[in-house]
Amino acid sequence: MAKTICKILGVVFLLVGVVGFASQHMMGAHLTPGHNVVHIVTGVIALYFGFAGSLAAARAFCLIFGIVYLALGVLGFGLGVGPDRLWHVLDDTLMFGTADHGIHCLLGIIFLAGGLFTKKT
Repeated sequence: MAKTICKILGVVFLLVGVVGFASQHMMGAHLTPGHNVVHIVTGVIALYFGFAGSLAAARAFCLIFGIVYLALGVLGFGLGVGPDRLWHVLDDTLMFGTADHGIHCLLGIIFLAGGLFTKKT
């Protein structure tokens, strides 16, 4: 399951990263150029583990990125301010609002499911 999650989310991350340069508020998210670069890099890494990496490596990637994205979403809800729970990171290189926090939590759960429901090899 981990390799499948890596393939699917790898494509999603690449698409969101590229489209984010043209539509900076897609789905209510705050897609700054830095945010888009992070999405593209994450997509490339996920695709690598989905297609060329071992099952154990794909599982580890899912678990690590699941924890990172879930923590990012939860921290965003906690540290964000104002009606949009806006959280500025790295001197406004990355800006996260309510939509971003929800999406990050969802991605974290999906990545974690991919890692947790894949048998150790």
